[in-house]
Amino acid sequence: MQRRDFMQVAGGALVTAALSKRSGAEGEEKPKRPNILWITCEDISPHLGCYGDVEARTPNLDRLAAGGVRYNNAFSVSGVCAPSRSCLIAGMYPTTLGTLHMRCKNQPPEEVKCFPEYLQAAGYYCTNNSKEDYNFNTPSTAWNESSNKAHFRNRPEQEQPFFAVFNFTITHESRVGTLPEDLSEKERALLPKEKHDPAKATLPPYYPDTPVVRRHWAHYYDLIAAMDSQAGEILRQLEEDGLADNTVVFFYSDHGVGLPRAKRWMYDSGLHVPLIIRWPGTLEPGTTEDRLVSFVDFAPTVLSVAGVPIPKHMQGVPFLGDRAQAPRQYIHAARDRMDERYDIIRAIRDNRFKYIRNYEPYRPYDQYLAYPESYPVMQELRRVEKAGELKGAETQFFRHRKPVEELFDVTADPHEIANLADSPAHKDELARLRAAMDKWFLQTCDLGLAPEPELDGWLYGRGRETDRPGGVAYLPCKDGAEATSIFGRPMNAWIEDLNGTDRLVRLRAIKSLGLLGEAAVPTLVAALQDQEPGVAFWAAVSLGHSGAESPETLDALEQALRREDVVIQLGAAEALCSLGRHEDALETVVRLLKHENPYVRLRAVQILEPLTPKVESVRPLLQQALGDEVKYIDRVAEHALAVR
Repeated sequence: MQRRDFMQVAGGALVTAALSKRSGAEGEEKPKRPNILWITCEDISPHLGCYGDVEARTPNLDRLAAGGVRYNNAFSVSGVCAPSRSCLIAGMYPTTLGTLHMRCKNQPPEEVKCFPEYLQAAGYYCTNNSKEDYNFNTPSTAWNESSNKAHFRNRPEQEQPFFAVFNFTITHESRVGTLPEDLSEKERALLPKEKHDPAKATLPPYYPDTPVVRRHWAHYYDLIAAMDSQAGEILRQLEEDGLADNTVVFFYSDHGVGLPRAKRWMYDSGLHVPLIIRWPGTLEPGTTEDRLVSFVDFAPTVLSVAGVPIPKHMQGVPFLGDRAQAPRQYIHAARDRMDERYDIIRAIRDNRFKYIRNYEPYRPYDQYLAYPESYPVMQELRRVEKAGELKGAETQFFRHRKPVEELFDVTADPHEIANLADSPAHKDELARLRAAMDKWFLQTCDLGLAPEPELDGWLYGRGRETDRPGGVAYLPCKDGAEATSIFGRPMNAWIEDLNGTDRLVRLRAIKSLGLLGEAAVPTLVAALQDQEPGVAFWAAVSLGHSGAESPETLDALEQALRREDVVIQLGAAEALCSLGRHEDALETVVRLLKHENPYVRLRAVQILEPLTPKVESVRPLLQQALGDEVKYIDRVAEHALAVR
């Protein structure tokens, strides 16, 4: 289905339907709709007492679970907040909406509403206290009130049903990462009498056992305990107002724990979240549920619970209410640009196996990200790694390259340490998950392979199909190279896709071919002439990482550097610099550093960054990028200049 097909549904007709259902026949008694309360927090995995964590001190949330259902397999769609929150509010994958990159601003079409708008049309009073962070500007119609004073108690009529969100930030990465000598007065007031003892902490196996890491882990648990007190206060207010029996309560976190190798990553440590739902009279108290639940399911589920029609563009599976559907087979997640760094990764998981596809394996796990690098825990990991003291699973996060594919048995290996992608015993599971990921990519119009500088062209009006010729006739490979395969498909199958007209299929084909190394070089060189900018861009980038330095390849890249499209120029410049021919590309990069598109400037400054220690003439260019209005550009330049 094309992206535009998602967008040309719902809208006013659904609002009208909701209003009609609410009004009913004249004189007919309206059914009483349940109130719906979301209590959310940030950056925690299921480290709660009700999940069997003996180190947790979470009495309020444990009582909530005792009165409701604890979901064991709930997952975010991203390991970071803003893309995840865009999914929660719209009921669509960020990779479809174009909200996939951290702190981007891509407005959804008018037809795609924030789901509280449908609730408001059905008579609900909708409040948000108070974080939004949807990766787009929140429309004024999204909430009746969105502020740090928003509350269900503010509704004008006390009989009016409400949907209320309370988001607690006390567990955020910024609070875990600061590692203060002591907690603030407010945090201490929220805690039980005893703080968590770092000496008793049980660390995940991918962290080195040092005093600093232990202090962070214990501090994280302290903040969860403080958050539990905040959640308990909202639940007490619900009881005081006599609303508990007619209120469906959700508790969840926006993604996994805010520490390295968790937040921002596709492992369960970054995606697996606690989810507790209490619905008196409907859900059996004290039970557990193993069905897979994704954030994309939340919006349609709330509408189902409220008895409101679900817009057809929503991509989730409602799991409660009159419109509940059978459990999903897989959850999907994506990593794209995280702050100032690109790294395209996709993940799919069923109840037992997780498959991860690294589209940019040449990028190390530990790319420098200014924000997490500012905290003691990352600095400690750097210190231990530099000292050569990491061992076993602790070394994985500091590998210079990633495997193209990762497969984990998350039942036997919950920390995802043993990669089974090359295991003959698991080839069927690998093939199944590969195929399911490819199907999801096309069904949801995953835009992750569209270069960010031209992403707006993919979002609005350009569609999937094109009649434009590719500009080259891609020939089947010869001399046995057709036996070379990637993601379970032979090279010639990818070339066949490259000869098609579906733009997304073509992007996926060229990105996959770029992972085949020397065998794909002739195809990549030919693709530099393609009329689809994204195809030529990825062909150039892949050639830069292939090490192909033949005169023919270098000449083709220099010709691509002179093409009109800025995205193609970026790819060619990056490739030439990677291949040691920076003198041929610097003039272009300098010009692109001043481009009006901030994502062109971000790519340009990243091209210069690895040259800094070797090419002294690059330093004045990076000085020009300091102070850019886009903080991510400034961060890359500042880090590059600090490297000697």
